[in-house]
Amino acid sequence: MFPPRSCLALPTIARLVRFNGNSSHTIATRQPESEAPPPMTEEEFSSMVVHGRSLYPPLYHPRTHSVPVAQLQFRAYHPQLLELYMHLVGHAAAALGIPISRPVYLPTQRSIWTVPRGPFVHKKSQENFERKVHKRAIKAWDADPEVVDRWVRYIGRHAMPGVGLRVTQWKRAPLGIGQQMVDEAMAPTRLVSSADDVKALAKKIVQQEL
Repeated sequence: MFPPRSCLALPTIARLVRFNGNSSHTIATRQPESEAPPPMTEEEFSSMVVHGRSLYPPLYHPRTHSVPVAQLQFRAYHPQLLELYMHLVGHAAAALGIPISRPVYLPTQRSIWTVPRGPFVHKKSQENFERKVHKRAIKAWDADPEVVDRWVRYIGRHAMPGVGLRVTQWKRAPLGIGQQMVDEAMAPTRLVSSADDVKALAKKIVQQEL
């Protein structure tokens, strides 16, 4: 039989709580701090199957050399479709490891038409119609041209109706491309034959003339 509660001291209460399994009171113990997991690589992150990943904003990879490789411009009459398609484009770039910028809001193009309601009596009664074209832009950096081509083909294959897309790509040229272009342009004007070929052709012409 337990002593009265007023006679229980703190060590006694701690001992009773420790050995009494039916007691609902527990003593808070400090758990050992676990080490932080190592950061994931792009390949590991892209290969993971995360259910509901499309509900969250895409991952924006940091730029390494700030070399522009592509610029994408989107146009649509409905901003909801435009935002949904750009969400898909951002997740596709994150899966391929392409550093892209956040969506840039371009000025909205607004067009207004005034049309008469009727040709005769209702000539002064006119009606106005308005059309708004919403525009967005995304820029990509520091990616291999083959990866950028695959990205553009993917978003073009899954294009959303009602959203226009224009892609501008910049590809790196090898060293010496200027001299190569000059040689290709001057090739038709240069003599390909050697000196011996020219002498043989001259002897042949002289023999035919004689």
